[in-house]
Amino acid sequence: MARKTVVTGSSNAQEPTETPSTGNTSAFAINDREFDDNLRPQSLAEVVGQKKVVDRIQIILTAALNRDEALGHLLFEGPPGLGKTTLATVLHKELNSDFQITSAPTLRAPKDLLPYLTRASEKSILFIDEIHRLPPAVEEFIYPAMEDFRVDIALGEGINARTVNMKLKPFTIIGATTRSGMLTAPLRDRFVNRAHFDFYETDELAFLLQRNARKLHTELGEQAAMEIATRSRGTPRKANNLLRWIRDFTQVQRKVDFITQQIAQEALAMIEIDEIGLEEMDRRYLQTVMNVYSGGPAGLEAIGHSMNVPPDTLEDEIEPLLLRQGFIQRTPRGRMVTAAAWHHLKMPPPDNSDIF
Repeated sequence: MARKTVVTGSSNAQEPTETPSTGNTSAFAINDREFDDNLRPQSLAEVVGQKKVVDRIQIILTAALNRDEALGHLLFEGPPGLGKTTLATVLHKELNSDFQITSAPTLRAPKDLLPYLTRASEKSILFIDEIHRLPPAVEEFIYPAMEDFRVDIALGEGINARTVNMKLKPFTIIGATTRSGMLTAPLRDRFVNRAHFDFYETDELAFLLQRNARKLHTELGEQAAMEIATRSRGTPRKANNLLRWIRDFTQVQRKVDFITQQIAQEALAMIEIDEIGLEEMDRRYLQTVMNVYSGGPAGLEAIGHSMNVPPDTLEDEIEPLLLRQGFIQRTPRGRMVTAAAWHHLKMPPPDNSDIF
C-alpha cells in the first residue's frame, strides 16, 4: 500500500570551447521526460557525498529492516543546506513508511506536537527541523514518547485533574539542528544515533550538479559543473540554486540547453558571485572591517551596526565562509581581516596594520 507524506508547514563573447554531447535539442527534450523534477534522491544509493554518514545509516537501516522494527531515533547536525532533510525523506522511502515533517518553532505547546505523535504509524518517521528550538514544555512532553512510546495527557484541573496514559506505535524521530550545542543534554542523550554533516568536496558537488542538470531539462559541461561547484560554498542547496539561475540565464540569453564554462561564468558574474563563492554581502563585510576599522579588531555588534545588519545574521550566514577561506580571524579583541582577504579584494593593507 502506498504510504503518505504529511507536510506542515545576445552576446559578443567568443564562441564557447565546450560542445554539447551527440544528439539534437529536440531528442534531448523527449528523453528528459524520464527525469523527475524533484532534485532530491529517491534512495540511499543515490545520495551524493556524506559517505561516512550514509555508510553508518545503511547499517542502521539494514539492521532495522532485518529485525522488522522501527529505526532508532536519529539526530542530524551540521550547517544548513547539507542534506539533513533530504536524507530523512530518503529513509522513509527505504522503509516504505509514513513520513511527517514539522519545525520546532511551530511547536509552541505540547498540544501542537500531540497530533503528530498520535498520527504516527508503526515504523513511521517524524522529522523535526531546528529541534534545538523546542520550548522546554514541548521537550519534556516528547521524552516519554521517545523512550516508552507513550504520552501523558492531563485532563481537568484542580482536585478533579487526572492523567491519561496513551500508548503510541513504535516510530522514529529524526531531529535536525544547525546548533547542536544549544540542545539540552537530556534531549541529546535520547537520540540513539547522531550524524554530523560536513561541507561537500568540489568534485562531489560537480557530480551532483551534472545529474540534477538533466532533471532540470538541460545539459551541463564538466568544466561548467566544476565552475559552479567551486562557487557553491560546499553546500548542495547553494549549488542547486545557482544551477537553476544559470539554466534560466542560458535559455533566455543564449537560447540553448547546454551550459558551458563561459556561460556559467557570465551568469555568475551577473549576480556578483566571484570565483571562490563570495557574494556582495561577504565583500561588504570585509570592506567594512577594512575601511571603517582599518582591518580590525572590531566587535561583531559594531560591524553589524556599521552594515545595518543584525549581528546574528553576520555570525550565522556571512562569517562561516570567511572563516573557512581564512579571510577573518576571531580574536579576544574582535574580528580581524587577514592578509589573504586584502589580497583577494586587491586592496593594500594599511601601513600600521598588524595582520599576518
